[in-house]
Amino acid sequence: MHERAVEFAGRVESEYGFRPEVEEFPEGTKTAADAADALGCAVAQIASSIVLVADGEAVVVVTSGANRVDTAAVAALAGAESARMADADEVKAATGYSIGGVPPVCHDGSPRVLFDETLLEHERVWAAAGTPEAVWPSDPDELAELADAEVADVAEK
Repeated sequence: MHERAVEFAGRVESEYGFRPEVEEFPEGTKTAADAADALGCAVAQIASSIVLVADGEAVVVVTSGANRVDTAAVAALAGAESARMADADEVKAATGYSIGGVPPVCHDGSPRVLFDETLLEHERVWAAAGTPEAVWPSDPDELAELADAEVADVAEK
């Protein structure tokens, strides 16, 4: 297993008391479609962690792979005038992870986390585990709780 995925699993165990079942896919799971293909699940079951910047503050949006994030909705939820996609350096600074491998939990910083309400429609979702090739399964209600996330309507209409 990749060193970053091992580190992530150890951090989850240390912080939350369980070891996640991390799976790696050499072909990569960089996009929600790639992850769904590798896992044999629906794209909607992929819990993608997208980092936005709302008035200078990082916000992690855990969204369904079937949805696009509504930046105006994120701005409103964050009480900000506007929100935009974070660049690679901002993602790394806010979470400690690189784009494509950002998990919904265990961030180096303490960004606000919003959780796409449509993920709750599934019994199991899959989230990044520290690298673009590693994912782990979770019950979406438990994942939102672990992430200390606000469940919200963040999907573009």
